[in-house]
Amino acid sequence: MTKYTVQQHFEFHQRSWPSKRIDKAPIWCSVDLRDGNQALKNPMNPENKLKIFKTLVQIGFKEIEISFPSASKTDYEFTRRLIENGHIPPDTSIQILTQARKHLIIKSFEALRDAPNVIIHLYNSTSPAQRNVVFKKNCSEIINLATDSVKMIRDESTKHNGKVTLEYSPESFSQTEPDFACDICNAVIDTWDPQADEKVIINLPSTVEISTPNNFADQVEYVINKLHRKENVITSVHTHNDRGCAIAAAELAILAGAQRVEGTLFGNGERTGNADLITLALNMFSQGIDSGLDFSDISSVSDVYTECTDMPIHPRHPYAGELVFTAFSGSHQDAISKGLSDYNQKGGVWQVPYLPIDPKDIGRSCENIIRINSQSGKGGAAFILNEICGFQIPKNMFAETGKTVQKTADKKGRELSVEEIRNAFMTEFVNRSENVRISEYNIDESTVTDNRHQICITANLLHSGKEVTVKGKGNGLLDALSNAINSYGLKYQIISYHEHSIERGSNAKAVSYIELENEDKKRCFGAGIDTDIALASVLALTSALNRLYR
Repeated sequence: MTKYTVQQHFEFHQRSWPSKRIDKAPIWCSVDLRDGNQALKNPMNPENKLKIFKTLVQIGFKEIEISFPSASKTDYEFTRRLIENGHIPPDTSIQILTQARKHLIIKSFEALRDAPNVIIHLYNSTSPAQRNVVFKKNCSEIINLATDSVKMIRDESTKHNGKVTLEYSPESFSQTEPDFACDICNAVIDTWDPQADEKVIINLPSTVEISTPNNFADQVEYVINKLHRKENVITSVHTHNDRGCAIAAAELAILAGAQRVEGTLFGNGERTGNADLITLALNMFSQGIDSGLDFSDISSVSDVYTECTDMPIHPRHPYAGELVFTAFSGSHQDAISKGLSDYNQKGGVWQVPYLPIDPKDIGRSCENIIRINSQSGKGGAAFILNEICGFQIPKNMFAETGKTVQKTADKKGRELSVEEIRNAFMTEFVNRSENVRISEYNIDESTVTDNRHQICITANLLHSGKEVTVKGKGNGLLDALSNAINSYGLKYQIISYHEHSIERGSNAKAVSYIELENEDKKRCFGAGIDTDIALASVLALTSALNRLYR
């Protein structure tokens, strides 16, 4: 195969980034309104751009690239609207993009008039293919193109009523020879000549992602090591996702010394997109690092994004997708259910299997964590019934419940809703009377002997269409009633009994669960629900009998 070859092979044995770890968040810069917007099939209208801008501010972005004002009237007018209508917070810098051309630079400053904090983002392409094929200029001419523009920006900045920060991007950096990238970045730094604590941003973009993230990190660290005036330089990266590694490339670049990251919400951008700043920020959050960005209501951010960009969010998108915290697998559901129970009891460090963060921290509910289909197990069905439907199903009942719900899912051939799960449980386990039923019972007498509560009971038992009167006595209602039914010939013993309230207030209902075992050692659970706890226990008993003697 000769059509393709390694595009950027770089040997850098002095690398130090592999032994480092991320321990603080970078400076974040959103480029949704420029890079993201230009990649949309239908670019956003001014109202949607303003809604995105306000959302970015609310999330906590302090640097936002808003436009390419010299490229279109729409971008120019949007820039003026933000400034003139007072939409820009005092602690937020707006950033605009401009090519290395005099008339475009002048037009950009006109658009930024009276803005207190601006970043002028200058770029020109530096890779061999761009130099030789597109611009037909040698290395010196490409450097002069950049430095001449820097001089223009410095001159114009003296006339601007506000703070101006220069950002320079050697576009196609990932395909540029590292030594030439160093040369042109240093020429820009020297020409800008930052004073005292003034900063200049050197942005290193993987305009097209062409190599593995470790190679990009090597390039970044190599250039950073050779930059002039490091105390005045903020090194930034802008990664693209052509190989699907934009997040990894940005993270490794931070290890390599990058202090700033440009990207977009949900990774929107040209071709396969930019680095997704939501994923990057929440990756740090999951490691106990304060990202400085607020995604505590991820659903609202998702809604604004989809409304304004008309772009969908994949259900498996990290953190924000509909299904990313959802388990259908039985073993996963069991582990998550146990992990959540342990965390709710003990608190402390989050260590719930399969969930890198607590969904509640980003505004997601427990309802979607475990969802049920034919692949689901006993723990999943019990989790839904206990956590969402209000039951407290005994652990020994999980297996029977899971089989019942799985059978329903197999029959329907799809995911079950919470209501369908509840209905399947109610139909199979609760208040059953089709074959065995107690139509009436009376406590004939009640005595206490040796601190034991003894009662005698008479009950009307309906079994297989036949009604008989049975009598028994025992230590309480269930014991006496069971002895009465056993005397009739339905032989069993009670293995376990549980009860709880399912509602609050004067009309609260009680739920009882009874496990029975017959002479053949077959066991079955039944459940009863009623406002009367005693009647609920009787209903649970007959429900279990109906299941035991189908």
